[in-house]
Amino acid sequence: MTTDTPTINEPLEIFLATVPGLEAALQREAHGKGFKGAKSTPGGVTVTGGWHEVWRANLELRGTSKVLVRLGSFKVQHLAKLDKRARAFPWGETLRGDAPVRVDVTCKKSRIYHDKAAAERIEKAIRASLGVEISPDAAVCIKARIFDDICTISVDTSGELLHKRGHKEAVNKAPMRENLAALLLMESGFTGDEPVVDPMCGSGTFVIEAAEIALGLAPGRSRSFAFEELKTFDAAAWQAMKAKANNTGSAPRFHGFDRDAGAIKMSTANAERAGVSNLTTFSRQTISDLTRPEGEAGLVIINPPYGARIGDVKKLTSLYSALGATLAARFGGWRVGLVTNSRELAKATGLPFSRKTTAFSHGGIPVKLYKTGPL
Repeated sequence: MTTDTPTINEPLEIFLATVPGLEAALQREAHGKGFKGAKSTPGGVTVTGGWHEVWRANLELRGTSKVLVRLGSFKVQHLAKLDKRARAFPWGETLRGDAPVRVDVTCKKSRIYHDKAAAERIEKAIRASLGVEISPDAAVCIKARIFDDICTISVDTSGELLHKRGHKEAVNKAPMRENLAALLLMESGFTGDEPVVDPMCGSGTFVIEAAEIALGLAPGRSRSFAFEELKTFDAAAWQAMKAKANNTGSAPRFHGFDRDAGAIKMSTANAERAGVSNLTTFSRQTISDLTRPEGEAGLVIINPPYGARIGDVKKLTSLYSALGATLAARFGGWRVGLVTNSRELAKATGLPFSRKTTAFSHGGIPVKLYKTGPL
């Protein structure tokens, strides 16, 4: 909607930000969770709904990193026009007068090109409208995107990035984010009803996410969100929603291994905080000593080291070769999901990976998820 005096009406347009390249996986998750109108778009997924759906997206969706609500948009060609339109915007329908706010502006392909100057105009408008304190440390963030002379106003309803579930205090070097781990588990065909093994578990993210999925635990159950500071928030309705969100039950076992004793200690502590220690085991073990757990076959998922520099591939080839040989010899019937930035390293495993891969970015490095069928 583009108008001189916008109003904020439901259904809201809700944007679920995610890892570029994994939009389709998040779209499937959102659809499976009953969100309406889930459409994939670069960098995320859009759905529609009311504020209850906004809360539920933050609480229940494992694959999103932010939940933004688009409040309205208007045409602007210069700062004076932005000032006028921002002062007419219905901030009071969403923001509280007693909750601090910060403003983040990006300008692209527009006659207004100065981000800071645009942010100052919007900050003044909000302050004049509601008397709100503008603070760089505020939990509530208004995001304005000025593109092709159209200013779109959104509110970040999440606050801290959603991969911060509230359980992981200990992390190893270059940890896998929880929302990325969840999406890669889904991309590997995991639905919660089979065991999972991670031979290089680091801080335990794959294993803990798999156990939470199996138990039906809401990823946002232990943290707070920025939407709790908005005028649209209903504390009683939110508590009722949280009480219904977790659906614990029986589940298979989930196993993490690592050669580093410190990683095993971290993983065990993180699983304890997440409430899944009864379903997870973490053991110090090398790749050559890896053996399949007793019981049915499941999924082996691995995020091994991969090189960002020329020459790294040669150093890592023996590790990938040993990994592939161990899995081929001892994990018959199990599927494998492998994350790496090198087709050569994936090939070094000798495993029968499908030609279809999932490409995405991890820590700024273009990587792919390689998958097999049952070995």
